[in-house]
Amino acid sequence: MTNPPPPGAPGGADDALRLLTVHAHPDDESSKGAATVARYVDEGVRAVLVCCTGGEEGDILNPAADLPGVRERLAEVRRAELDRAAAIIGYHEVVWLGYRDSGYPEAPDVHDGPTGPVELPAGSFGAAPLDEATERLVTILRAERPHVVVIYPDDQQGYRHPDHLRVHDVGQAAFEAAGDPGAFPAAGPPWRPPKLYYSLWAKARILALHEAFGEQGMESPYQEWWFERPWQDERITTRIEVAKWYDRRCDALLAHATQVDPTEPFWFGLPREVAAEAYPWEDYILARSDVATALPEDDLFAGLRDAPPVAG
Repeated sequence: MTNPPPPGAPGGADDALRLLTVHAHPDDESSKGAATVARYVDEGVRAVLVCCTGGEEGDILNPAADLPGVRERLAEVRRAELDRAAAIIGYHEVVWLGYRDSGYPEAPDVHDGPTGPVELPAGSFGAAPLDEATERLVTILRAERPHVVVIYPDDQQGYRHPDHLRVHDVGQAAFEAAGDPGAFPAAGPPWRPPKLYYSLWAKARILALHEAFGEQGMESPYQEWWFERPWQDERITTRIEVAKWYDRRCDALLAHATQVDPTEPFWFGLPREVAAEAYPWEDYILARSDVATALPEDDLFAGLRDAPPVAG
């Protein structure tokens, strides 16, 4: 099949570029790439968020939000928090994939604990059949027809949460299947998204913020073990300038009152303007592109603006 020309190309069906991000839990959308999405929304891009779980297994990390009755209805509370955060960022739509939070097993590896495989909760994202979860996401991709899809990396050694690992597995499978007419025919007309990215935090970002704390005469929350974690800076292909949208990212994080403590130095120790200036980018790995683009990039839509039709 051949997709319609991308927006801006001769014969394009509309003028709106489209971005779709896939996240594991409520709050992940605010800590990973929120300023990028806010920037593109302000530039006229349609942005859709797919949240795979309700975050039911999350703890209440903000003492001020640990109020009577909150734990008993945490899924409802976290859904409302996500709605507020998504509105702050500017997402046009939030789509729930419909799975339960898998929790984060305390084991050397989330799939292989000390005494064998870890049993994940029934109905959880981590335990869902791959084909089932893939078809759900393919249905969304074909309905939304995004030009850019953002998921988590293939290498997640630094944080092996089963739902985060599953975002990659399901996201990659759905991205590949969405344009295949023979895959999941009930999921709608095929659509091959032209570009796929992995979002990640860079070691360079942590170092820059760490140094900024020192320059401000403040104690850094980034201890030595942070710099010993596995990092993938050498894989970064795309760096988006987002300093002007840093406030939106902070405000979206604060909307997750049960998960984000406003007094936590990790998130809010530096004055906002200092943090935004210290590292004014968000980083991505270009995993696949069906359009020509020169690396490094400074735009997720590089190669798609006034591009020729994309074969699918």
